[in-house]
Amino acid sequence: MEVNMKRIAAERAVEWIEDGMTVGLGTGSTAYWAILRIAERVKEGLNIRAAASSIRSEELAKEHGIPFVSLDEIDRIDLTIDGADEVDPDLNLTKGGGGALLREKVLAAASDKFVVIVDESKVVSSLGAFPLPVEIVPFGSRLTLNALAALGGQPTVREKDGQRFVSDNGNWIADCRFGRIANPAQLSAELNRIPGVVDNGLFTGMTTAVVVGKLDGSTSVLRP
Repeated sequence: MEVNMKRIAAERAVEWIEDGMTVGLGTGSTAYWAILRIAERVKEGLNIRAAASSIRSEELAKEHGIPFVSLDEIDRIDLTIDGADEVDPDLNLTKGGGGALLREKVLAAASDKFVVIVDESKVVSSLGAFPLPVEIVPFGSRLTLNALAALGGQPTVREKDGQRFVSDNGNWIADCRFGRIANPAQLSAELNRIPGVVDNGLFTGMTTAVVVGKLDGSTSVLRP
């Protein structure tokens, strides 16, 4: 029987959720398993309220009976659980493969604890093999893409099903190939200084812990 590494990581992370918490829900194939396990715990009597980083995750959670709260009604989130595309030894992350990087970063920054769930293939020696998603506004996109290229990013505007991908915020995603990212915090700051860039998929200094699902069926927890 094949081990679902994403699922076992997600289910271990959900053990951190306690009664009365406000919980942030991530987006993507790993966060999917966390949402399903949270829904099971809610049916078992867990009393929480949740906020989601994407329309897709919100619909999934509501479909499975997880109580929701508007971000306009809260000041902090106790715990956010989300996946990542890459994790380096300092627990810096590349995120945004699902196209929700901006909303994911808003939730993570507002959380007392930010727990990341991955399978062991996502743990890398340095970020950069996975293209870095950068959310850009459509207005003046050519100028913004030129600026990303000048930084060495080799940007490609993301498409899905033959159409330009549009984020839940109405923006585009430029997937950038920088190669090895030696200083994620510095690159993140440089990217966000470009007019037309909304935010980027580098999450630096935000991670409380990373739960790693392994092929042998075990999990490990990485901390800063």
